[in-house]
Amino acid sequence: MKLISKISMLTLLCWVNMAFHTRGKITTVYLIGDSTMADYSGNYDPGKDYMKTRYPVTGWGQVFQPFMKKENLSSLSHLIKGDSVLVDDRARGGRSTRTFFEEGRWRAVYENLKPGDLVLMQFGHNDAAESKPERYVNIEGYKEYIRLFVNQSREKGVTPIVITPVNRNYPWEDGQLQNVHGEYYNAAVDVANELEALLIDLTQLSMDHFSAKGKEYVTKNYFMNFGPGIYEAYPEGSNDNTHFQPEGAKAVASLVYKAMVELKN
Repeated sequence: MKLISKISMLTLLCWVNMAFHTRGKITTVYLIGDSTMADYSGNYDPGKDYMKTRYPVTGWGQVFQPFMKKENLSSLSHLIKGDSVLVDDRARGGRSTRTFFEEGRWRAVYENLKPGDLVLMQFGHNDAAESKPERYVNIEGYKEYIRLFVNQSREKGVTPIVITPVNRNYPWEDGQLQNVHGEYYNAAVDVANELEALLIDLTQLSMDHFSAKGKEYVTKNYFMNFGPGIYEAYPEGSNDNTHFQPEGAKAVASLVYKAMVELKN
């Protein structure tokens, strides 16, 4: 009986110890990618006032933290352990997989990774820019960098999630938004399948959602299209079908959160 009591007490202590560490654990969700994911507030432009120099441009990563609130974490228990999440958005405008790596941005993330963290990666917009050789990456190079991010995340005991690039607001055909990312979309899917990595098909999700809302609505309310004299940062107005206003960013962030929930299936 004494032996059983000792074993029971040991089991109880182990359980309490595990519960204590889990309860106090903060999971960091790192976001790596381009301008559509970036956080333009805070220190994105050191010394500059976001509201005066950038607003209303908003990356979906900028508004992702609210989706990681405590009451949502039970739906993400297959991905996130512990009771709190910190979203660390390292995405940066104009970066491709190659330049994100070459500038040391990936190394800065890698060195801080700890077991249980997540890395969400979304590239493709700038990789495909053949007219901009400073950022362009061919298909094979793009695949290699995604492989590197996935494999090195796993080395640290981290869960990598490959995200296909969010769609631009073109081209439209018969009221349906079409895939503008071509082979780069296919390459992201192929690498995720090859490495058996988790995949969020944000290209398809965004095309479906934007199409349901309609071209006129998303052009005006989701993307950076507006006339002059409305925002201080854009005195001449803006005609931009790549970057988001706050409503568009929140819609995309919601798509990513819901897709993370669905990954348990």
